[in-house]
Formats: sequence, structure tokens, C-alpha cells
Amino acid sequence: MTPHKLRRALRVSAAAALAAALIAPGLVSPAFADDPVDLIVNGSFDSGSAPWYAYGTAAPAAVVDGRYCADVAGGLANPWDAGIGQNDLTLVAGGSYTLKFTASSTAAASIKANVQLGVDPYTSELSQTVALGDSQTYTYTFTALSTTTQAQVAFQLGGNADPYTICLDDVSLMGPPPGSGGPTGAEQLTNGGFDEGATPWWWTASAPSEVVDGQLCATIADATVNPWDAIIGQNGVKIVEGTTYQLSFSAKASKAVTILANVQLADSPYTQQLSRPTPITTELTDFTYTFTADTTSEAQQVAFQIGGSAGGWTLCLDNISLKGGAAPEVYKPDTGPRVRVNQVGYLPAGPKRATLVTEATAALPWELKNSAGTVVASGSTVPAGTDASSNQNTHRIDFSSYKKVGSGYTLVADGETSFAFDISGDIYTNLRSDALQFFYIQRSGIAIDGSLVGAKYARAAGHVGVAPNQGDTDVPCQAGVCDYRLDVSGGWYDAGDHGKYVVNGGIATYQLLSEFERSKTATDVRAARGDSTLRLPERGNGIPDVLDEAKWELDFLLRMQVPAGQPYAGMAHHKIHDAAWTGLPLDPAADPQPRELHPVSTAATLNLAAVAAQAARLFANYDAAFAAEALAAAKSAYAAAKANPDRYALVSDGNGGGAYDDSNVTDEFYWAAAELFITTGDAAYKADIDASPLKTANVFDAGGFGWQGVAALGRLDLATVPNLLPAADRAAAKASVVAAADAYLATQAAESYGLPFNARYVWGSNSGILNNIVVIATAYDLTGAAKYRDGVIEGVDYVFGRNALNHSYVTNYGEVSPQNQHSRMFGHQVNADLPNPPTGSLAGGANADIQDPLAAKLLKNCVGQFCYIDDIQSYATNEVAINWNSTLSWVGGFLGDIGDGKAPAAGSCKVTYEKQGDWGKGFISQITIKNTGTKAIKNWQLTWNFTGGQQIDNLWSASYTQSGGGVTAKNLSWNATINPGQSVTFGFTGTTSNANPSPELFKLNGAACA
Repeated sequence: MTPHKLRRALRVSAAAALAAALIAPGLVSPAFADDPVDLIVNGSFDSGSAPWYAYGTAAPAAVVDGRYCADVAGGLANPWDAGIGQNDLTLVAGGSYTLKFTASSTAAASIKANVQLGVDPYTSELSQTVALGDSQTYTYTFTALSTTTQAQVAFQLGGNADPYTICLDDVSLMGPPPGSGGPTGAEQLTNGGFDEGATPWWWTASAPSEVVDGQLCATIADATVNPWDAIIGQNGVKIVEGTTYQLSFSAKASKAVTILANVQLADSPYTQQLSRPTPITTELTDFTYTFTADTTSEAQQVAFQIGGSAGGWTLCLDNISLKGGAAPEVYKPDTGPRVRVNQVGYLPAGPKRATLVTEATAALPWELKNSAGTVVASGSTVPAGTDASSNQNTHRIDFSSYKKVGSGYTLVADGETSFAFDISGDIYTNLRSDALQFFYIQRSGIAIDGSLVGAKYARAAGHVGVAPNQGDTDVPCQAGVCDYRLDVSGGWYDAGDHGKYVVNGGIATYQLLSEFERSKTATDVRAARGDSTLRLPERGNGIPDVLDEAKWELDFLLRMQVPAGQPYAGMAHHKIHDAAWTGLPLDPAADPQPRELHPVSTAATLNLAAVAAQAARLFANYDAAFAAEALAAAKSAYAAAKANPDRYALVSDGNGGGAYDDSNVTDEFYWAAAELFITTGDAAYKADIDASPLKTANVFDAGGFGWQGVAALGRLDLATVPNLLPAADRAAAKASVVAAADAYLATQAAESYGLPFNARYVWGSNSGILNNIVVIATAYDLTGAAKYRDGVIEGVDYVFGRNALNHSYVTNYGEVSPQNQHSRMFGHQVNADLPNPPTGSLAGGANADIQDPLAAKLLKNCVGQFCYIDDIQSYATNEVAINWNSTLSWVGGFLGDIGDGKAPAAGSCKVTYEKQGDWGKGFISQITIKNTGTKAIKNWQLTWNFTGGQQIDNLWSASYTQSGGGVTAKNLSWNATINPGQSVTFGFTGTTSNANPSPELFKLNGAACA
């Protein structure tokens, strides 16, 4: 199973909705020039080998001493049986080109130096036979016969009798910029200076325009919702594939606004070549953007989308020009200092490591300086070689021995000074609550209260049936799916769109519930998780706030269940979202699209069964009626899934929302059976666990678990939550978690950037990294071994800036953090009236598949960690999502619990819990506390948590209080002292509505007992 399969169908925008955009900060400014440019990328191999490729060589080609070297076997029949090359070069017919390179070989050899079409029939523009020996520079010129964007430089290395090693350096292909010369360099627009009135420019009725003092000025009198609600444009624009164009214009407005400057197809589907958010001020300002056309068309338009804000303002445009022949823009991210640190900081007692990017191969000195610039620690770097996920030469820096609390520290190495950071036990104090705040702001069906989360995030309730919404309170199915309508209001908006998906809601809800359940089972828990600990409207209701937040989604999930009496009763609809994709930005309350229920799926049904069963045991002590409702829904869903085990969500169902397809539900069956067994103890669910092929399988993927691979969730809970598994099965579950954590630690030790991840970077890679960290944290909870705690602490360094881009992935955490994640609500980049994402929002992260148009154009041939851009239009690398923030909140809770990184003191006690009678709904138990230390224990207080909804009726030989599942027992006057080697005993009767597993964690006066 592939947990990180594409989570979204590629968006095909509705009329004039945003799609492809080009270039955010970090671009080299273009210029018109007929001077030759180098078409080769990384021809000196200073940045590793990418984007060069090699094939057919005796060993993998590699950069050695700044040259690209390959071992070539003798006896290869044809020159093309082995080669080195670079693809995707642009040639212009009639252009003059010069290929130049330096090459050497360890033995006499003959190769072919070709410039040719990179696809069948591989037509040659240049083909030269080159005799190799000692290092020599070769130069060849040619005139291109055709225009193409698919040319390649190909060194064909085969056809020699004897083996040899070839090394290349300083490879260049100089020629005219793509699109320069000829008719493509001409002006493509008419009357861009408005010297001849307004013709042929047009505008929508919402933006009446006229020429005033030589400028085209539009009046936007009324408020508009979407950017495309008001447009100024010109049609009939011609572009040629492979040509780079420059759009330039001057603009001012009567107030500060953001508009979109687009070059796009003039009719549906309005495919865009360029879409740039452009901030306009009251001063006339010049703007210049470039793009390379990916099609030849005479039906394009320049369209300034100026809607999406309050009315009562004017916009004036002048000097609008679109010309071919521009030099291609080159995106180069600003990676800041080459010393990469956790920009949030380090825990005093935890590991403190950093990464240096350098060309040096020998160790270098480093210094740690305090805020005053005083050197407080020093040492030598440890060379780590080339990092495969970034192609950077790296060194490691370890300053873990320095533990003094302070702020404003910096690391200095190789002439570079890192971003400043703190050393403190408080750096993660707010991470859990910030990450969880995201869910409240993502809620559907409720007005968001600005007094709780800030006025800029306040908004009206979305999708409640108030125009223009068509609402989620009475939603029909897609045509042919069902003949009933459901109230599926509430829940969380899944990500950057307004869709709501059961499978992604399932894993996100699980992690919120798990983060709370961990507080009942883990020894090292210090942060409060009760009522009034989060910024929610439900605070003060006597229920832990994280459960309140989870219930908002749980209520929605229950509403997605097919009612009794209908076909597929008990199953869950896979998702509900708009009938068609909407554009950016769009407030949920302003969404005019009809909403549709999509077919039921086995995966969605089992997600419902699993999280509802989990919720039943956690809500039992707080809301018995809801717990009973959840358990009934879980049981009926599981039965319906068993009756319909192969109702799969289809990859083709992706219009208006993500497909979330999944054709292997073995993992969902395992997870649901595990949760139902933990909650009920029913032997039938135990039998299904035993029958699952996943019972003894390794369910922990190198890329992390996710919505499409959830077996790990069942395994984690079977290992950590008290349950009625036989002792051997329970031990096996625990051992599998520890073994997975050990594997992740081994990966971490080998990674230059200290992250427990060496899989391909795909959609939502940051969630995969954090989910691996969840497994490591769970191993710490199971064993108490410091190596797992330290693995978590170092693992999050990557997320907070210790990475190839020197970029934190959590909003407002670190010196450089994401501000422009893909979201229809947090659209500040395209509308200055809207907010940026809230503090604590996790960006999806590096994605080598770059499935959105912006990333595909800017990040082409990117390597691993470099496949990310903080731009609202890069949904493949920079989206927000509930299942990403859920793992951030889980890890944030863990980090908050461990404080300064020190292990908690162990108790000098042993507790024995004995059930002396269990009659289904009632039981009697006895607890014995033994003092295993050398000092008397006076005025003792014992705490533990029930995990099955148990409630004490009567307790003797101690006093007690119970809040939810948490119990505190205190001594009476006659048994207040426990001398060394002695014990005290007390007992109680209780009731339970679910399974009755014995508690496993007891703390005496705050310290855990054996």
C-alpha cells in the first residue's frame, strides 16, 4: 500500500479560477537580450549531479573533485549503450549554438558528443566523434534546424573495446534565449498605452472603464467575492510554445488592493500561462513578469482579475505590453546562511545538532555564540558527505553538551552565521494549542469567534444554507448514487478547499483522540489536557477541550452514515464537496456551488467504525449518551463493511474535490477491528485481528503512515492502550512498535539533516516525517529509553528549519516560516484583506512529484528537499490539511510533556492491581502499594486512569475523587505512612459499559510506580 498516493486530483479551474502561477520571491530578474545564454544547468557540477543523468555505466556515475565521472565497461556493442546527458533543453530554429566541454579518460576511448531531440526519433542537430585521453577542452558549433523544448545534450560512451573512466566538466551550450529573434519578439498586444482610446480592451459590467489622462481606469463600485467577478482584458493574443514572454504594465489604485495579472486561454477551461498576485498601491508602479509558453495558441487573453474585495475604489492601468524573446526566469530559493539549525530552538537537556552546507571535505571549526556575541562553546564539524535528499555536501555539528538556558544564540562555521535560536524548556509550550487552534478555524457550519482566535480569522458560518451557499444541511447524492438527502453539516474543511472527506477526517480525528488518550497511558505527561485548555467556544463545559474539538468532526462523520432502510445502510459516504472546483480565494459562506454526497466506500465506513469505537471509550466518562451512540454506529459500520468489503473510492471521482481513492482496505479492516476490540473486548473482533494478514506484518512504512495506510494506527493502540489481548499478543504489538522506532532511529543517524525519513518526498511529506516521529515517541512511552525521546527532539529539527531550504514549515515558528499556504480562506497573498494562515499551520512540504502547474514550472528537476515553494498556488507542496496539523498537534503535545528534555524521576514504589470480581457491567478491585525505597512515604496520593469508561461506586481504606477516567486516591489518617518494604491496600467497586481492562500506569505522589 502507498500511504502517500496523490491526495488530490489535479485542479482544472472553473471559469477564470486560479490555476497555474509563475514565480514568487527569489527569481532572477529577466531582461530582453539577444546575447547568448547558457542552456545547460549545473554544467560545472558545483551542485552535485542533478539534473544530469547517466545510464549503462559499470557503476553509478558520481561527482568526484568537481567533475562528473563514470566507469564504462569495454565491449559494449553500440555508442548509445551507455551515456551521460541532460534533457529538456530549448532550441530555436535558425539559432547559432556552441557546445563546449572538458573531458578526460583513463584509457584511449572514442565517444559521441550529440545535441539531439530527446524523444523518438532522436533527430541530431550536432553529432561529433571525440577521441578522449588526457584532459582537453572541446568546442563545436551548429545552427539549429528546428524549434523544440525537448532537446538533449547526450554523450554516447559505448562501442569501445576496453573499459575506461570518463570525467566531464564545464559543459555549456551557448545560444540565443528561447523565443528570441523572429516574430516572437514582437509586441503581442494592441494599444497598451491607450493612445487610441480603449479599443480593443474589454471589461466586465462590474468594472466600467474609460481612458483618463492616457490611462485605462476602472471603477469598482460594488463589493465582489471572487477575483474573476471583475476583469479588464484583451483577447486574440498569440503565443508560441517554448517562447519566453514578458508581461509588463503600470498600475495604481485609490486604495491598496491585490489583483491578478493573468495570461490565459480566452475560453473554458481558461488554462493559464501566467497568474501573478500583484499588490497595487496609490502610487503608479511598474510591474514585470515572465513566463515560458507551454502551448502554441492564437486564442489567449491578457486578463487583469480585479474582483474579490469591497467596492468603492478605482484602478488605473497603463503601458501594458506582452513581448516574446525574454530570457527565461530562473527560480532560485533564498536559503539563507549555510549553517542550518532548528530556528525555534533546542531543549536544555536534549540533543542539539545542526547541519553545515559546504564545499569543504575536511572537518571545520565551529563556535556557539550567545546573544552578546561571546563564544560559549566550540568544536569541529564532522563531514557527512553528499546528502542524497538535497545533493548538498554537508557536515554535522553537535553542541549537545551545552545546556545553559538563553536566547539569541547563533552557530558560526565556514564563515557563515546561523539564524538566531533559543535554548529553553519553554520553546514548545504553545505548539500543541497552536496546532489544535487550526481545527477550530477550519470548522464548517459555525461562525468563527474572533475573540477566541483573533479578529482577522472571524468569519460567518460556512455551508449552512444561507445564500449564496446551498448548504450542507440537506445534501443530495451525485446523480445515480442515492435517492435520499442527508444533513451532513459540521465537521472540518479538509484542506485548502471546502470539501469534507471521511478518510482524511478519520485519521485526523484519531490523532486528536490519541493525543488525549496518551495522557492516560504515558508516564511522561506534564501538560494539561482538560477543560479550558484550548481556545474553543465549548470551553468550560466540563469536557476536555481536545475531545470537544474531535466531537465536532465525529458528529459530521456520524451524519455521513447511510440511514437504516436504505441500500448500504450502515456504510459511510466517502465524501461531500462542491460539484465543481472553485478558485482562490473564497470564503466558505460565499461558496455558491451545489454540494453533493459521493458514493459509499468500504474505506470510509471502516474509518467511521474505528474512530467511533475509539471515541466511545474516551467519551464514556464525560458524555455517556454520545459514547453509546458512537459505539452503536461503529458496530453497524463494521458489520456493513464486512458485508460490502470491496466498495472502493475511484480515482476518477475528482471533480470539485480530491478523489481519496483506495483499493486496498486490508489495513482499514485491521485498524477498525483493533479499536472495536480495545473498546468492547468482544471475541469476534479479536478473531478478525487474528485472521488479518497484518497481525504479524510490519505495518510501519519508511515514508510514514497516512490516510491510505492506517494499519499502524491499530498497532499503536494495541501496544499502548490497556486491553484484553493475551499477554503474548500484547508483547508482540509492543515489540513491533519498538522495532519500527529502532529502524527510524537508524535512518535518522545516517541522515545529514537528522530526520527519521529517507523515502521519496511526496505530497504531504512533512506529515510522513512527523508520523515516523510519532512511532519513535510511542517507543519512548513503552520503554522509557532516552534514545527515543532524543530521537523525537532531534527529528523535529527538520520541520523547524534544519533542512536544505533553511525554512521552517510551521507558520510563525522560526525566522523563516510559511505565510502563503494554499487555502481559500487564508488568501492574503491574493487579497490583502484576508489573513495569512494562523500560527501553528503546517505546510505540506517538499514534493518531488510537483503536481501543480506552479511547482511544475518553477521546480522542474528539483531534488528532494528542494521541491517546495511558499506560494498559495502551489497546492502540491504548500497546502494545509487537517491530517497534517493533527500529527503536528500530537508531536507538539509530546514535546510539551517532556519539558526541558530531562527524564522524570522514577518512583520508589510498586503497585499491584487485582480484579477480584468482574460481572459484565460491574467489578470489584483491590490495589496494593508497596514502598520499594529506603525512606518512608508519608501522606501518599495515588493517581491512575481508567481507559474503558469505568466509574468507581464505592472505595474503602482511602478517600478518592474521580474526574472523567482519572482517579486520585489519598490516604486516611491511619494509613498515611508506608515504611520501606511495607504496603497498604485499598479496594473499590465500580461499573463499566465497555471492556474492563486493568489500568497499567500508577503514579504515587507524582512519580510512576513499577
